[in-house]
Amino acid sequence: MDASGINTSFSFLWRNSKKEKDDRASLFHVVSSQMKEDVVIQQLLVVARLPLDGGGRTELGDYYGKLIFKLRTRLPLEKITGLLLIYPTCLLHVVEGSREALNSVLKDMARQPESALLDAKIVLVGHGLQSRLFKDWNYKVLEADQAASKAAVEGDEEQNTETLVCRVLSALQELKTHLAAGSFPGPVLDERTELIVSQNVLEKLLSQDDFMSPQQHLEIYSSPLNISGELGKVDPRSLFPDI
Repeated sequence: MDASGINTSFSFLWRNSKKEKDDRASLFHVVSSQMKEDVVIQQLLVVARLPLDGGGRTELGDYYGKLIFKLRTRLPLEKITGLLLIYPTCLLHVVEGSREALNSVLKDMARQPESALLDAKIVLVGHGLQSRLFKDWNYKVLEADQAASKAAVEGDEEQNTETLVCRVLSALQELKTHLAAGSFPGPVLDERTELIVSQNVLEKLLSQDDFMSPQQHLEIYSSPLNISGELGKVDPRSLFPDI
């Protein structure tokens, strides 16, 4: 075989080798994508009061934005989405992701000094969601007129905890329908203030005794199950009473 034939063969082998590498790279990306989709999606809803001075609301949003970025860096194979609404007196934080991501957010809240968040309460932890409410994570600082629009305040006399929670979930679901085109929540909420959960509803949720704090939730989650050592034991003699 002459030199040109060797060069041709080598070039063919190199192209095939490169193609195999490209195929392997493509397969890696496919598997990674599948792993992302296979993460069990859970949803966390937290409400908390803000300090009376009302300052630093934008800084608070930036803080949680950095926290979500760190979690995405630490958990590269999963998607973390949600929405943080910062009202004049309180906040509503929705986080969607794996259990590890949700626990990381709760641990951070449990470590927050009293000057940052007050009386944080877990309204809901949803398991095995079929779909997400949000395509990304964003935050929005709401002004007083947005937090208590006329449409949002209607029916605020309701005191039942279940009713209040349902109102929050209904408002979030309604917001999702307006974000189907991939738009960001901020501009949508500016145009459709009736989609905003009123501050009064959140304040009433905070006054309820039915919710756990992040600290309490994490303590229960981390505690071992208290199972009796006698559970499951059977006396063989009971199976043969005539012996």
